[in-house]
Amino acid sequence: MDFRYLGNSGLKISEVTYGNWLTHGSQIENEQATACVRASLDAGISTFDTADVYANTKAETVLGEALKGERRESLEIFTKVFGPIGPKGHNDLGLSRKHIREAIDGSLRRLQTDYVDLYQAHRYDYETPLEETMQAFADIVRAGKVLYVGVSEWTADQLREGHRLATELGFQLISNQPQYSMLWRVIEGEVVPTSKELGIGQVVWSPIAQGVLTGKYVPGQELPAGSRATDDKGGANMIKRFMNDDVLGRVQQLKPIASDLNLSMAQLAVAWTLQNDNVATAIIGASRPEQVHDNAAAAGVTIPADAMARIDEVLGDVVESDPARTLDSSPKTREA
Repeated sequence: MDFRYLGNSGLKISEVTYGNWLTHGSQIENEQATACVRASLDAGISTFDTADVYANTKAETVLGEALKGERRESLEIFTKVFGPIGPKGHNDLGLSRKHIREAIDGSLRRLQTDYVDLYQAHRYDYETPLEETMQAFADIVRAGKVLYVGVSEWTADQLREGHRLATELGFQLISNQPQYSMLWRVIEGEVVPTSKELGIGQVVWSPIAQGVLTGKYVPGQELPAGSRATDDKGGANMIKRFMNDDVLGRVQQLKPIASDLNLSMAQLAVAWTLQNDNVATAIIGASRPEQVHDNAAAAGVTIPADAMARIDEVLGDVVESDPARTLDSSPKTREA
């Protein structure tokens, strides 16, 4: 496993992060989830990403149990705050001072740790003053509950203002967690250049486009049983934007490129995101240990320039690159 610094900080994290969105506490049994975490550790992954909203806090609990007994100093544990949790009351969501202070304590209990290495604003909260949010983050950093602060799916302008306030308050905003893959490149136009300027690194999610870039979905064929596209708990809804014959057909054309590089399709997809020097780590998810080992092997891979050009040529206009799509990620109102 190779490691990179996260943003302009001294924190090193593994190039591949294990994340448990849509799996732990919902799609797979706890025993299988633990097996995936053990496989991650065996593969050299030291960084683990979760969120309190995943499976309404259950995912954090499962991860905490799976990591019990590991040397805490050898791990980087990330979680997030924003989405509705618990009974989903009127203050059980968002980035208010009240919710942040209560949410971090709940996350620490579930993760069975005294601190998290990175605490992330899961989305931008349009209904809470940003000054209030950043002051709350500053307070929990000073309390020792959080070492570093990051965000997820913020626009370039939001990153700039958040970074300014963090600097004034005496702590670092070091990361952003956006969706990023060969098919979804909306951060490249504005978010990445701004992040480079500010010293913010990307912790990217869905580098395999929810499984589409593995090539397992073939135009005109039935969906594989048990796949993300058949999951009625949220997975199918997330993946539907890519489930058309044009996209799926072009993905099939990536197979010779992967083969020429002696990579699986998943490895090619993960490695592609890591060619961006503003990307610190790519988050992988898995329902089986063998998937973890396959994806983790993308760390340290260099894709030659000619292969990168061939990928662009194959995918052509099915790639989504509009920077404005980041605005769609954060809800404009907090709804309980």
